[in-house]
Amino acid sequence: MALTRFEPAVLALADALRARGWRIACAESCTGGLLAAACTAVAGSSDWFERGVVSYSNEAKTGLLGVPAALIAAQGAVSEEVARAMAEGLLARAPVELTLAVTGIAGPGGAVPGKPVGTVWIAWAVAGRTEARLLQLGGDRAAVRESTVDAALAALTAAAHA
Repeated sequence: MALTRFEPAVLALADALRARGWRIACAESCTGGLLAAACTAVAGSSDWFERGVVSYSNEAKTGLLGVPAALIAAQGAVSEEVARAMAEGLLARAPVELTLAVTGIAGPGGAVPGKPVGTVWIAWAVAGRTEARLLQLGGDRAAVRESTVDAALAALTAAAHA
Protein backbone atom coordinates (compact mmCIF):
# COMPACT_ATOMS: atom_id res chain seq x y z
CA MET A 1 0.00 0.00 0.00
CA ALA A 2 1.42 3.35 -1.02
CA LEU A 3 0.90 6.21 1.38
CA THR A 4 0.15 8.42 -1.63
CA ARG A 5 -3.31 6.80 -1.60
CA PHE A 6 -4.18 9.17 1.27
CA GLU A 7 -2.46 12.23 -0.18
CA PRO A 8 -5.54 14.11 -1.49
CA ALA A 9 -7.30 13.80 1.89
CA VAL A 10 -4.15 14.76 3.78
CA LEU A 11 -3.66 17.83 1.59
CA ALA A 12 -7.27 18.90 2.24
CA LEU A 13 -6.68 18.46 5.97
CA ALA A 14 -3.44 20.43 5.78
CA ASP A 15 -5.19 23.33 4.05
CA ALA A 16 -7.96 23.41 6.66
CA LEU A 17 -5.49 23.30 9.54
CA ARG A 18 -3.20 25.95 8.09
CA ALA A 19 -6.18 28.25 7.49
CA ARG A 20 -6.92 28.14 11.23
CA GLY A 21 -3.34 28.02 12.44
CA TRP A 22 -4.06 24.69 14.12
CA ARG A 23 -1.89 21.67 14.87
CA ILE A 24 -3.05 18.12 15.45
CA ALA A 25 -2.01 14.98 17.29
CA CYS A 26 -3.38 11.46 16.96
CA ALA A 27 -3.66 8.46 19.25
CA GLU A 28 -3.89 5.19 17.37
CA SER A 29 -4.63 1.67 18.41
CA CYS A 30 -5.80 -0.61 15.58
CA THR A 31 -4.22 1.55 12.88
CA GLY A 32 -0.82 1.24 14.54
CA GLY A 33 0.54 4.58 13.28
CA LEU A 34 -0.92 4.42 9.78
CA LEU A 35 -2.73 7.75 10.26
CA ALA A 36 0.44 9.47 11.46
CA ALA A 37 2.39 7.94 8.58
CA ALA A 38 -0.18 9.17 6.08
CA CYS A 39 -0.04 12.69 7.51
CA THR A 40 3.73 12.88 7.69
CA ALA A 41 4.21 11.46 4.18
CA VAL A 42 3.26 14.91 2.88
CA ALA A 43 6.01 17.53 2.71
CA GLY A 44 5.42 20.41 5.09
CA SER A 45 3.39 18.38 7.56
CA SER A 46 5.56 19.66 10.41
CA ASP A 47 3.57 22.90 10.07
CA TRP A 48 0.45 21.19 11.38
CA PHE A 49 1.23 17.66 12.63
CA GLU A 50 2.64 17.70 16.17
CA ARG A 51 2.71 14.07 17.28
CA GLY A 52 1.32 10.59 16.99
CA VAL A 53 0.97 8.08 19.80
CA VAL A 54 0.56 4.39 19.06
CA SER A 55 -1.38 3.20 22.10
CA TYR A 56 -1.95 -0.36 21.00
CA SER A 57 -2.11 -1.99 24.42
CA ASN A 58 -4.45 -1.13 27.26
CA GLU A 59 -1.38 -0.23 29.33
CA ALA A 60 -0.34 2.32 26.70
CA LYS A 61 -3.84 3.82 26.71
CA THR A 62 -3.65 4.30 30.48
CA GLY A 63 0.02 5.25 30.75
CA LEU A 64 0.39 7.54 27.73
CA LEU A 65 -3.11 8.98 27.43
CA GLY A 66 -4.52 8.80 30.94
CA VAL A 67 -7.44 6.53 30.06
CA PRO A 68 -8.65 5.08 33.36
CA ALA A 69 -8.03 1.34 33.57
CA ALA A 70 -11.46 1.00 35.18
CA LEU A 71 -13.06 2.55 32.08
CA ILE A 72 -11.33 0.04 29.83
CA ALA A 73 -12.38 -2.80 32.13
CA ALA A 74 -15.99 -1.62 32.19
CA GLN A 75 -16.49 -0.63 28.54
CA GLY A 76 -13.77 -2.51 26.68
CA ALA A 77 -10.91 -0.93 24.78
CA VAL A 78 -13.07 -0.77 21.65
CA SER A 79 -15.80 1.56 22.86
CA GLU A 80 -17.03 5.09 22.43
CA GLU A 81 -16.06 5.93 25.99
CA VAL A 82 -12.46 4.78 25.57
CA ALA A 83 -12.09 6.51 22.18
CA ARG A 84 -13.32 9.77 23.74
CA ALA A 85 -10.98 9.37 26.71
CA MET A 86 -8.06 8.74 24.36
CA ALA A 87 -8.77 11.91 22.35
CA GLU A 88 -9.31 14.02 25.47
CA GLY A 89 -6.23 12.58 27.19
CA LEU A 90 -4.05 13.43 24.22
CA LEU A 91 -5.55 16.92 23.97
CA ALA A 92 -4.58 17.49 27.62
CA ARG A 93 -1.01 16.32 26.95
CA ALA A 94 -0.12 17.80 23.56
CA PRO A 95 0.26 21.45 22.54
CA VAL A 96 -2.39 21.19 19.81
CA GLU A 97 -5.89 22.41 19.07
CA LEU A 98 -7.30 19.15 17.70
CA THR A 99 -6.75 15.46 18.43
CA LEU A 100 -8.12 12.27 16.97
CA ALA A 101 -8.15 8.81 18.53
CA VAL A 102 -8.93 5.46 16.98
CA THR A 103 -9.57 2.10 18.61
CA GLY A 104 -10.99 -0.94 16.94
CA ILE A 105 -10.84 -4.55 15.85
CA ALA A 106 -8.99 -4.87 12.55
CA GLY A 107 -9.01 -8.66 12.54
CA PRO A 108 -8.83 -11.33 11.58
CA GLY A 109 -9.17 -12.24 15.28
CA GLY A 110 -10.20 -10.18 18.26
CA ALA A 111 -13.96 -10.14 17.80
CA VAL A 112 -16.08 -10.34 20.94
CA PRO A 113 -19.86 -10.56 21.33
CA GLY A 114 -21.40 -7.35 20.02
CA LYS A 115 -18.10 -6.20 18.55
CA PRO A 116 -17.30 -8.04 15.32
CA VAL A 117 -14.14 -7.57 13.28
CA GLY A 118 -14.40 -4.18 11.60
CA THR A 119 -15.85 -2.44 14.66
CA VAL A 120 -13.93 0.82 15.06
CA TRP A 121 -14.51 3.92 17.16
CA ILE A 122 -12.95 7.23 16.21
CA ALA A 123 -13.17 10.30 18.42
CA TRP A 124 -11.87 13.81 17.97
CA ALA A 125 -11.47 16.56 20.52
CA VAL A 126 -11.07 20.32 20.51
CA ALA A 127 -11.24 22.52 23.60
CA GLY A 128 -14.63 21.96 25.20
CA ARG A 129 -15.98 19.49 22.63
CA THR A 130 -15.45 15.81 21.88
CA GLU A 131 -17.29 13.86 19.20
CA ALA A 132 -17.19 10.19 18.33
CA ARG A 133 -18.31 7.98 15.48
CA LEU A 134 -18.81 4.23 15.22
CA LEU A 135 -17.56 2.58 12.05
CA GLN A 136 -18.59 -0.91 10.98
CA LEU A 137 -16.09 -1.78 8.29
CA GLY A 138 -15.75 -4.76 6.01
CA GLY A 139 -12.80 -6.42 4.38
CA ASP A 140 -9.56 -7.84 5.60
CA ARG A 141 -7.20 -6.32 8.17
CA ALA A 142 -5.58 -3.96 5.65
CA ALA A 143 -8.96 -2.78 4.36
CA VAL A 144 -10.24 -2.07 7.87
CA ARG A 145 -7.12 -0.09 8.74
CA GLU A 146 -7.17 1.91 5.49
CA SER A 147 -10.89 2.65 5.75
CA THR A 148 -10.32 3.82 9.31
CA VAL A 149 -7.65 6.26 8.15
CA ASP A 150 -10.01 7.53 5.44
CA ALA A 151 -12.71 8.19 8.05
CA ALA A 152 -10.23 9.76 10.46
CA LEU A 153 -8.91 12.17 7.82
CA ALA A 154 -12.47 13.15 6.87
CA ALA A 155 -13.42 13.72 10.53
CA LEU A 156 -10.31 15.81 11.18
CA THR A 157 -10.92 17.93 8.09
CA ALA A 158 -14.55 18.52 9.04
CA ALA A 159 -13.54 19.43 12.61
CA ALA A 160 -10.93 21.88 11.32
CA HIS A 161 -13.62 23.56 9.21
CA ALA A 162 -16.19 23.70 12.05
